[in-house]
Amino acid sequence: MKTLYDVQQLLKKFGVYVYVGKRIWDIELMAIEIDHLYQAGVLDAKTYARVKLVLTHEHRIEAEHARDEHTHH
Repeated sequence: MKTLYDVQQLLKKFGVYVYVGKRIWDIELMAIEIDHLYQAGVLDAKTYARVKLVLTHEHRIEAEHARDEHTHH
């Protein structure tokens, strides 16, 4: 579990397809869906922790991109 694509594939196994259209929103919605799967007991703690790390990392990157674009315009 290293990339956002890996997280998407994991979610698809549970019938969850996330596409809002803006990457940062997709990441936020994936995090909510992952929380629900973990709370439902279908994800183990190790997988949950790994996914949350990936999503947090990706979210930080997107937030920095958005900030950079905003400050350069």
